[in-house]
Amino acid sequence: MTTVRIPAGRPATGEEARAVQDALRERVVLDEAGPPPGAGRVTGVDVAYDDERDVVAAAAVVLDAASLEVVEEATAVGRISFPYVPGLLAFREIPTVLAALTALAGPPGLVVCDGYGLAHPRRFGLASHLGVLTDLPTIGVAKNPFTFVHDEPGAARGSTSPLLAGDEEVGRALRTRDAVKPVFVSVGHRVGLDNACAHTLALTPAYRLPETTRRADALCRRALREATAGHRPAPRRAAS
Repeated sequence: MTTVRIPAGRPATGEEARAVQDALRERVVLDEAGPPPGAGRVTGVDVAYDDERDVVAAAAVVLDAASLEVVEEATAVGRISFPYVPGLLAFREIPTVLAALTALAGPPGLVVCDGYGLAHPRRFGLASHLGVLTDLPTIGVAKNPFTFVHDEPGAARGSTSPLLAGDEEVGRALRTRDAVKPVFVSVGHRVGLDNACAHTLALTPAYRLPETTRRADALCRRALREATAGHRPAPRRAAS
């Protein structure tokens, strides 16, 4: 497990964080199809918090894309480096997620985030942010549609409907199990939307959520439990 220090020079305010988003968003690559589903490696990343103890834990779990067997995994823990602000969640998660990815011995391949890429009010969610910083192909697979609208896709697995911001398609609602609530897929970086949906289907042979997300979620929760075992909550600051 890697221990992460709060990075120097991090944004301290929402205004500063939005300025960083604006600058990095220009570097998102949208004209690459991305790696083929079922080949090479695919990595899930996820984060768990203990706000009371001021601890965040991240996990990166690498799967063989063909068999979905675990190839490698890594975790990182640190202090929470940014307050919760809707639309700026990446700034809470990026430092520990980057540390977990860096701790891997081999290449991660495609990275699947439990969250959003272009399906974000500023078109720069965690998957896009992480993709630009690492230049890895990334996608976001979220549990809900955030602020966007969609028609209900068909009941059969593989059915889709556009996730819309007005007339703009920012992602897709994708049915990964027959007659089960869809997931919401969006492009992060260096992957096309059709390919992102194909990867998501390849990663969901038995459950609604991708195996990458399921395994990374379990691992980061375990890392958080281990990191906070016996730790007292951080003292609360007096109101100013």
